Formats: sequence, C-alpha cells, structure tokens
Amino acid sequence: MTEKVLHIIGFDPVELYGVNDQRLELFRAFFPELKLIARGEELKVKGIAHDIALFEERLTQLMQATRQYGRLSDELVRKIMQKNSTGETPSQSDENSGVIVYGNNGLIVKARTPNQLRIVQSANVNDMVFAVGPAGTGKTYTAVALAVKALRNKEVRRIILTRPAVEAGENLGFLPGDLKEKLDPYLQPLYDALQDMLPADKLSNYMETGVIQIAPLAFMRGRTLDNAFVILDEAQNATVSQLKMFLTRMGRSAKFLITGDLTQIDLPRNQPSGLTQAVKILADIKGIEIIYLDSSDVIRHHLVTSILHAYQANQHDSTQGN
Repeated sequence: MTEKVLHIIGFDPVELYGVNDQRLELFRAFFPELKLIARGEELKVKGIAHDIALFEERLTQLMQATRQYGRLSDELVRKIMQKNSTGETPSQSDENSGVIVYGNNGLIVKARTPNQLRIVQSANVNDMVFAVGPAGTGKTYTAVALAVKALRNKEVRRIILTRPAVEAGENLGFLPGDLKEKLDPYLQPLYDALQDMLPADKLSNYMETGVIQIAPLAFMRGRTLDNAFVILDEAQNATVSQLKMFLTRMGRSAKFLITGDLTQIDLPRNQPSGLTQAVKILADIKGIEIIYLDSSDVIRHHLVTSILHAYQANQHDSTQGN
C-alpha cells in the first residue's frame, strides 16, 4: 500500500472537487481501489502505486483543463478519467471532436456542422475570417466561443464585440432610456453568448475592467485594436465606408472575425452593404478567408430550415415572375 499527497496549485480547489466535494465521488467511481482524502489544496491518495500514478496523470490533466477553461463540467471529468492510452492530450482531443470551449453548467460549445468547423480551423491559421450565412447557422455563437477560447489561452488580452446599430423596422430614437439602454437591445445576442460561456462574476469583472468590450460599430472609429479578438456581427448592416473603417482598425496580434447575413440587409435601399463589397474584393488576399454557410448549417429548431427554404423558393418565384 502506497500513500502520496498531491497538491492543487493555481486555482480554488472547489473548481476541481465541486461543491461539497461532490466531484470526488466521480473520481472514486473511476478509481474504486484508491482512497481519496481532500483537505484544501492537498489531496491524499492511498492505494497501489500503479493506480496512484495513473490517477495523478488524470488529475494533472484535470488541473490543466481547469486552468484553461476556468470551470470543469462533469462530462469533461468523465472524458479525461476514462481516456484511453492514445497519447492525446485533452486539447488535442478537443480539437479532434470540434470542442471550442467548455461553458457554464457543463455546457460544451463545439462546431456542430462542417462549415462551423471550417470557421474554427480557419481562425487558427488566418487573422481575418468572414462567416457569411443565414440566421440560425451559429455564426455569432461560434465567433464568441473562439474569442473566449483565445482569451483563456492568453492568445489575446481582450475581446471586442461590435455591431452596427441599424434599425430593423424599429425607431431607435423613440426607445426609452439613455444611449446605453437604447443600444443594448442591438447587442443582446453577444451578451447572451458570453453568459453561456463565462461565469457571471468573471464576465462582470471583464466588462468592468475593459477586458471584454461591447460597443456599436460607430465607436470603433479612430481606434487601433491591438492584441484583441475582434468580432463584427451583423456586418451586412455596415455601410461600405463603415466596414472599410472597421477593417483598417486591425492592430498587432489581432484576430478579426466578421459575420453577416446578406439576405437580411436593413440599410436604406440606396445604401449598399459593405459586406457585399468586401466578400468580393477581399476574397483573394492571403490571410483572409471567406466561409459561406447555408441552410444545412442551421442548428436552431428544425422548422427554421423549412422557413428558410420557403423564403428562398418564394424569392426565386418572384424573380421568375418578373
């Protein structure tokens, strides 16, 4: 019988053990021959030397995952504890399975379609990526997940999320409240995605300290965006001059991801979309990739795909009729 004390260093042991040490029961389920006694930052392990060595290896991987993702899910614990001896690290395994980040309450955020996986892979090698496609294809959610991953991995120092504040049938001037209260509804999808992926206290701290910034596109003028993962969402509603302004804000060690839906342009009829022009004139520049998603990438309710097909058919019939 061997005894060894393992040390939990660099984060709150509760993140590893779970509330009231509930996750220790998971550890014991995978290593029933070992006796585990947790006392703060020390975990005493008793058992056969071989089992202790294997448990220590798995625990090290769990601690690495905790530092990387900020919070563990029971699903990830099971995945690491029962990992076979392929030699893959958790991060390699995640990349192979399309996992981007682990969010709150055990949420796994991953690429769920081939084109979403293309966005993930492209962002790894290109500094500027356009993701263009209809509603419900996961463009914004995937982009925010990639930004959170880059921040956790210390690849960037901040996340900047922006949208054009263009009215889609509503009158912004008549909305109640100050400027922030008027603009927040336009930016809500970005808040929603972040709330899925970051603990509330950490998100609040990031927002207060400027590590995460969410602002209308007009607020980007005059800035140089260094060491940042920058997302422009709903880019189809940026004018030609606005999009050119945004793209030229790119600073050192920055990653830009631009999303938009060319079938939902809310600009005045005489105002061309900057996204329409950009995907044409930037397509051949090295370091920029343009990825098109379609109805096969829709991950909302199955009726969304049928609705998109119906509208596409109606548009085709109307064109034929003219």
